[in-house]
Amino acid sequence: MDALTSILTPIHKEGHRWVIIFAAATIVLFLIWNPLGWIGVVLTLWCLYFFRDPDRVTPSRDGLVISPADGVVNMITEASPPEELGLGDMTRTRVSIFMNVFNCHVNRAPVAGKVKRVAYRPGLFLNADLDKASDANERNSLLIERADGEQVVVVQIAGLVARRIVCDVAEGVDLAAGERFGIIRFGSRLDVYLPVGAIPLVAVGQTSIGGETVLADSISVEPHHV
Repeated sequence: MDALTSILTPIHKEGHRWVIIFAAATIVLFLIWNPLGWIGVVLTLWCLYFFRDPDRVTPSRDGLVISPADGVVNMITEASPPEELGLGDMTRTRVSIFMNVFNCHVNRAPVAGKVKRVAYRPGLFLNADLDKASDANERNSLLIERADGEQVVVVQIAGLVARRIVCDVAEGVDLAAGERFGIIRFGSRLDVYLPVGAIPLVAVGQTSIGGETVLADSISVEPHHV
């Protein structure tokens, strides 16, 4: 039942048009040649799966930074936030989450707070798994300020086959941790710039679940073991 529930979830509104396109193409393929039609059925089912939008249970304790996407943590490094946000050159810990074409691509807020800045920048469509994709690729950046004044940056980055970044929030909007704010299709990456001094609680190669996996705890007094 759990496996069935994970498949039979609502789909994101961005997927409605694509499912119709895939289904219509499948009908045409059946008319051309039956085996081609079954290939279309498989691709339509994949499209439904790609745009799935499951509910998630988000940890609610203050100070937690939650994963904004499903995928694999492919990089943890020190870097400056995107220059278009105007935060200067001071580096922060950046956690990068790579989403392949089988991951859920709905993007979620890593923290609760007010969206202080939304900045889109056009760019290339390099493989999102590459480090230089953070600087070179098309991206959309959100600066979220928590109630305690700490700021967290989350960046939607287009990938090799991704050609559409969708951001559904504007500056001044209040977001809850884990709340949906956008989607990218088809294969991409999200970068999270942690609050200054925050230590990641995930490791490279770890699979994260958007809206549930804790990336960091910025106010814990417990010692960290690296």
